[in-house]
Amino acid sequence: MTPIFASRRCVLYAGFAVPLFASYAHAASGLSHTQVSASAPFDMPSIRVPDFSKAKRFPITDFSASQGDQAATSAAIGKAIDAAHRAGSGVVVVPEGVWPTGKVHLKSNVNLHLSKGATLLFSEKPEDYLPPVQTSWEGIECFNYSPLVYAFDCENVALSGEGKLRARLDVWKVWYARPKPHMDALVALYDMAYKNVPVKDRQMVAGENHLRPHFVQFNRCRNVLIEDISIEDSPFWTIHPLLCRDVVIRRVKVRAHGHNNDGVDPEMSQNVLIEDCVFDQGDDAVSVKSGRDMDAWRLDTPAKNIVMRNCQIKNGHQLMAIGSELSGGIENVFVDNCHFIGDGKGEDGWAVPINNLLYVKTNERRGGFVKNVHMRNVSATKIQGSVLAVETDVLYQWRTLLPTYVRRLTPIEGLHVSDIRVEEAKYLCLIKAEAEMPVKDVSLEKVRAARLTDVPLINRDSEVRLS
Repeated sequence: MTPIFASRRCVLYAGFAVPLFASYAHAASGLSHTQVSASAPFDMPSIRVPDFSKAKRFPITDFSASQGDQAATSAAIGKAIDAAHRAGSGVVVVPEGVWPTGKVHLKSNVNLHLSKGATLLFSEKPEDYLPPVQTSWEGIECFNYSPLVYAFDCENVALSGEGKLRARLDVWKVWYARPKPHMDALVALYDMAYKNVPVKDRQMVAGENHLRPHFVQFNRCRNVLIEDISIEDSPFWTIHPLLCRDVVIRRVKVRAHGHNNDGVDPEMSQNVLIEDCVFDQGDDAVSVKSGRDMDAWRLDTPAKNIVMRNCQIKNGHQLMAIGSELSGGIENVFVDNCHFIGDGKGEDGWAVPINNLLYVKTNERRGGFVKNVHMRNVSATKIQGSVLAVETDVLYQWRTLLPTYVRRLTPIEGLHVSDIRVEEAKYLCLIKAEAEMPVKDVSLEKVRAARLTDVPLINRDSEVRLS
């Protein structure tokens, strides 16, 4: 069967065409908005986010939430969200205390607010995240367990407050392992995407597939605000804006030490600001993505206009990763005034080595593109890799799982790094590109390491300027 890779800006959901990034006319909300600006070395649009300061409040205790009853609390949160949505806008308030719950599904014009001292404690039981919802797994769309906090096709949605979202990991950490049934499920999902099987028919909740859910996923949403909350532990990626437009994530603290526990993964999303956050991760702090292979070619939506500034990283493999799911293209990314402050030991003796400050990774199957990525005013303690690293043959387990069905190299150009201070690194710059598609226009200016354990530069097939 010859797959068809349609280049279109709509997707099929439950049989209906849903345009991406459209301005939907939901019921009048009465909400005001604020415009958030972020300076960047490219034309960065202002970001429109909702202002809930005058919205009516809906305490979950008014809907029979009980700290000793998960079912009652989960139902109360759902009823409060429905009431706030029906009212046109509202703030669903979780008061001080520990509140057990199952999945939380947000709706347009609703802010889930966690008061200081409040914890939403999410169930460890997979059945509490059914029925399946439209989501994704590592860049391929499917129906899978619901993310713990989920919004689909919403506008004006928020998570706020000084409280905490926490996941129980009893089952999810067992699922970190990747036995054969799990790997077979990944192959089956990839084959469905290759054959252009409709997303609604890619049902992945079966047997021992064990595709873990995201913690927070905003899917096809507009005007998204996440501020002040703490997130602890996660089954999978922690905060995942997928196909979103206008997103602000600020003053958020994330501590997730499990497998694939990235902090924020903006995927095929545009106009995103991540600022004043603290990341303590088992994987990348921030990883910009735009889908995997033919599924991303179908959606044809780049990740674009993404700024990360004033953040601290205690643990994490990369400070900023680009890819490897980048088949829809990535452009206009700016990292400013961010600092890796880990001591290599971590709190409670737990730490992972940070590898690179800026890491661009792809392979011969991805296609897409990377262009116009900037990093400046960044510091780090000890890193095992480079300030800047580019690798174009990163396949992980997929190297042996599947052959290359379609070969598309990734054009990479415009990587600019300046004013970087590192106590110790292996290299300043490591680039391993394809001879038939060199990396173009790379510059490093005022990049300094107090100690290098290898040579400053390894360069294969790229244009690098050092100063």
